[in-house]
Amino acid sequence: MHYTLCDMIADLTQNAAEAGAAHISVSVDETDTSLTVHIRDNGKGMSAETLKRVTNPFYTDGIKHPKRKVGLGIPFLIQTVAEAGGEWDISSSEGKGTTVYAKFDLTNIDTPPVGRLPALFRQILLLPGTFEMTITRTKRGSGIAEADVRDYTITRSELFDALGDISTAASLALLGEYLEGLEAEA
Repeated sequence: MHYTLCDMIADLTQNAAEAGAAHISVSVDETDTSLTVHIRDNGKGMSAETLKRVTNPFYTDGIKHPKRKVGLGIPFLIQTVAEAGGEWDISSSEGKGTTVYAKFDLTNIDTPPVGRLPALFRQILLLPGTFEMTITRTKRGSGIAEADVRDYTITRSELFDALGDISTAASLALLGEYLEGLEAEA
């Protein structure tokens, strides 16, 4: 099981990166009572048969991790939302990509803690590969007024252009500070 929802989101996003996607979109929408996540990619996608099988923890295609006999990302998602009164969906089309949706009830005692979103965003932005990634973060207050909605969008290529070499400690620290600042304003 994942310790936080951020751990689960990172695992599912890594699957998108490993699927050969050219673009990955991650949206995180939070209210006082729920956290809704969409992870979309335009990677290799899955056949209808494979899509049915990914819910089985003892299924893996054997390609991505040849020695692994289990695939737990989607089964953990299903278990978590079932135990905590959430909802989920996964859709995929071969050659077109995959979309994973999950909504977590933050008021349910069985829902894992959210975790630190800036740390999650830094982790997934730094996944290996040449894909583009767009992260959209929305936080909605308890009121219904437009002023109670705060959001920001991050684009991987723009960040990398601004930071230059992302392998230095200084650029990684700057990225962390930038993400923490965005979250503090949300």
